[in-house]
Amino acid sequence: MSVDTLFALCACALVGIGLYGLIVQPHPLRKLVAFNVMGTGVFVLFGAFAKRGAAAGLPADPLPQALLITAIVVAFAATAVAVAVLLRLIESTDSASLANEPPPGD
Repeated sequence: MSVDTLFALCACALVGIGLYGLIVQPHPLRKLVAFNVMGTGVFVLFGAFAKRGAAAGLPADPLPQALLITAIVVAFAATAVAVAVLLRLIESTDSASLANEPPPGD
């Protein structure tokens, strides 16, 4: 088994675990973590593709690495915004649930 295959299998496992958590977990914060795990699997897969081109004897192309770093920064910023929105939801409704229940006290 080559290193590229190992990276691809690891990426598939991370995407699968993240997708499972996204579907099964009812709590929004757990869904956010599962989505980040799934995104990490995609980052590992793109990183493996970038390495594969350089290992094949092609000239080093910095574009895949630059796109990967940019994607990581964007994912971090989106996660920060999602956590802020979730905290605001908890503050205003006293619940992290997105169900169609009336707020407590009504």
